[in-house]
Amino acid sequence: MKMSLCWFSSLFLLASLFVMAGCSGSDSNNSAPKSMTAFSFIIPAATGTINESAKTIAVTVPYKTNVTALVATFTSTGSNVYVGSTAQMSGTTPNNFLAPVAYTVTAADGSTAIYTVTVTVAAPTKLFAYVANLNGNYVSQYNIGADGSLTAMSTATVAAGTGPTSVTVDPSGKYAYVANNGSNNVSQYNIGADGSLTAMSAATVAAGTGPAIVTVDPSGKYAYVTNFSGSNISQYTIGADGSLTAMSTATVAAGTQPFSVTVDPSGKYAYVANRISNNISQYTIGADGSLTAMSTATVATGSTPWSVTVDPSGKYAYVANFGGSNVSQYTIGADGSLTAMSTATVAAGAAPVSVTVDPSGKYAYVANWGNYNVSQYNIGADGSLTAMSTATAAAGTQPASVTVDPSGKYAYVANIGSDNVSQYTIGADGSLTAMSTATVAAGTSPFFVITFGR
Repeated sequence: MKMSLCWFSSLFLLASLFVMAGCSGSDSNNSAPKSMTAFSFIIPAATGTINESAKTIAVTVPYKTNVTALVATFTSTGSNVYVGSTAQMSGTTPNNFLAPVAYTVTAADGSTAIYTVTVTVAAPTKLFAYVANLNGNYVSQYNIGADGSLTAMSTATVAAGTGPTSVTVDPSGKYAYVANNGSNNVSQYNIGADGSLTAMSAATVAAGTGPAIVTVDPSGKYAYVTNFSGSNISQYTIGADGSLTAMSTATVAAGTQPFSVTVDPSGKYAYVANRISNNISQYTIGADGSLTAMSTATVATGSTPWSVTVDPSGKYAYVANFGGSNVSQYTIGADGSLTAMSTATVAAGAAPVSVTVDPSGKYAYVANWGNYNVSQYNIGADGSLTAMSTATAAAGTQPASVTVDPSGKYAYVANIGSDNVSQYTIGADGSLTAMSTATVAAGTSPFFVITFGR
């Protein structure tokens, strides 16, 4: 009996050693090299900070960087690196960093480590604002103070064409463009270090009939103008000096009375609000910047769509419907096409004419021409709008345009009926509060306001 017990004890000991050896082998496999040891971008120049214990990488890129196709240079101790199912080649593979990107490093034994890369765009150090004055035929220009308040520049206005209805700035912050509804052209300007506008040597370029809104794509290479009375879109290349040149196909068809045009953050898709057609025209943007109607060329909106915008993530779009007193809301598919959300519209005020989303993508604001106020919304995880507990903030007479500054701390509204701009601080909950100086003077019939930074 004693021998049996000894024999059993020896067998148990051998089995235990075998299990321990197996466990030791497993630990060795899990500790196989698979670390990300360096991560950076060359264009723009930016180096990531790696937190090995948290498996995170943080990178800050300069203000105005387009993060939708950044190419990372990296080194790792693993045998290969993937983002999703796409193999990554250092210095070669582009990725969209509008949201955090997970890099999976695989060791030779097949074990993995996942690093989450978050890219932050640096805040601007200087902020400016421009206002297109419809019946003044000029642009008002302002400095934005540390508290968000507007102060007219020493040269308070610069001449535009007849009936300027919008102004935009290219991503570099070096050039500005104004659509002149009455003179059927676009004014083009150089922007000085102090933010002031100076007309280019070729002060204007021809547009179609009744140009309304001008926008520039995220790459800064192309510009598009809605021709309200021509029912088409003018398309331009932007030269190294910022000047516009009509593309060989100078215009593309839109719906009836296209008013607003916007380009998604990736620069691959464009959308146009057609006021009389009650729809949105949707386009793909080619490698040469030219617009091509999607196979489903339009999607329905509410009554009299006036303004269209895309959120910073590029996943959602919103349309202010002047005649319907509501906002249409859409998801954006992988192919750029719009699909109405299950709740297709949310209520706004009377005659909404302008919609914008703050840089964080958490809040949306709508200027209501008929109510003299701004509707304010929270944006849900699914992109849907929900009115804030305080659903509106007072504005001036006939608010025509609303915008949020690049920092996301301040908002501004151009009031065409009271010849001024309302200015607000944005609270931690996204709600607007009028500044102590609630308005600043603009020109005659301010129709459009934009802010930008450097």
